[in-house]
Amino acid sequence: MTLPAHEHAAQDPGLVPPPGCPAHAATGPGGAARLYGPAAETDPMGLYEELRAVHGPVAPVLLDGDVRAWLVLGYNENRDVATRATQFSRDPRVWHGWSTGEIDPATSPLMPMIGWRPDCVCADGEEHQRLRSAVTASLDQFDHRGIRRRINRFAHELIDTFCEAGEAELVDRFTEHLPMLTLIHLLGMSDEEAPKLVEAARDLFKATATSLASNAFVVGSLEHLVQEKRVKPGMDIASALLSHPAGLTDEEVVHHLRLILLAGYETTANLMSNVLRMVVTDPRFRGSLAGGQMTLPEAVEQVLWDEPPLMVCPSRYANGDTTLGGQRIMAGDMLLLGLAAGNMDRAVRPDPAAPVHHNRAHLSFSAGSHECPGQDVGRIIADTGIDILLTRLPDIVLSVPEEQLSWRSSTWARHLTALPVSFAPRAPRGRQSEAPLPAAPAPHAAGVPAPAAAPEAAPAVAARPAGRPEAWPSWWGRLLRLLRLR
Repeated sequence: MTLPAHEHAAQDPGLVPPPGCPAHAATGPGGAARLYGPAAETDPMGLYEELRAVHGPVAPVLLDGDVRAWLVLGYNENRDVATRATQFSRDPRVWHGWSTGEIDPATSPLMPMIGWRPDCVCADGEEHQRLRSAVTASLDQFDHRGIRRRINRFAHELIDTFCEAGEAELVDRFTEHLPMLTLIHLLGMSDEEAPKLVEAARDLFKATATSLASNAFVVGSLEHLVQEKRVKPGMDIASALLSHPAGLTDEEVVHHLRLILLAGYETTANLMSNVLRMVVTDPRFRGSLAGGQMTLPEAVEQVLWDEPPLMVCPSRYANGDTTLGGQRIMAGDMLLLGLAAGNMDRAVRPDPAAPVHHNRAHLSFSAGSHECPGQDVGRIIADTGIDILLTRLPDIVLSVPEEQLSWRSSTWARHLTALPVSFAPRAPRGRQSEAPLPAAPAPHAAGVPAPAAAPEAAPAVAARPAGRPEAWPSWWGRLLRLLRLR
């Protein structure tokens, strides 16, 4: 089993892996560590700590095809790169690798992640502000309460498909589908398109031989959407981008829809899986929730510190020669933001095991002018979806030994492959009968007191506590009562 992030960080930073271990075996030209392949996929957090021990806060690494880059490991160095836009450009065309033939744009699986596109992520300065303003406006048009209502519906529909069985695999049945259902609704697409887009998005982030085809499928689906919204606009992100005063072209709209869909899906699905894994594997984490020491939104922030849904963020490019973290960075060099490594930097977390759920200063959504504009929507999807799941299934437990859990890792993200759980079977929500209301009191003459109600006339269900709007009690309250009964 892969160790939790804080256990890696607690290792002695002076220890260097012995010759012959996977970390040494996964090196390429110049002795730089590969961020792809079996060694990097087995234990990425461990690899980051080994790189930090050898190189300090900035380490030379290799991407697929032995493409050279710098991985930024330090918290302060990550913020420095993310916030100094004049020194570190977001425009991939600055990279010297295009002219040196270091990559074949027609075949490299890196292209969906590092290739230039006409979106705000690949722009700087005024062009970035123009494009970003359209994205921000398209997201701000939605009332958060309305988004929660839609998530509520999708979450209940998904849970209804497995709640009678008493067991489920939550990654495939819940955490990978709820974010996509929500996002395609916000974009203006139909619910029927979710399964194929989930499959394509999964493949795109793996950086495999089929990533280019998966990327083409996503882009093609969004091009069709833009054509539809030109004719019949609606209350959705696609229509808002098309009508924004920034004057985006159809191509720019397509690529911003791609950006919102892929970034929002991968990060939110990973975040939900990681939080639910902690609930069913860590008694202290679950106890803090059940006992009220930590709210669900705070639990989400803790996981964002410990296991960012996007571990490495592509990419920045040096506009000129500079020094960073003791390394000499040359003009045109590629730099990768090590979000997971930065979050575990001892400079900001001297005790990695100490709770930080009250603190939002993590790097999980990057920083600076390119900080994720949709992070609040991702939090809403995670908070609402997990709360509904645990409210309906408060007795949920892991149904396999924890050491059997496995992850799929790429250069960019670490994805839990499955989370099998069991619980007491329950009827789908659509078939649950409503509790009967108490009968209205019989009319009586003025001034004559009403007769006392017989015991059998008492309501079948106790009155709900004042101030609680939901039909169910909070899931952690139910869980706490279950724990007391054991």
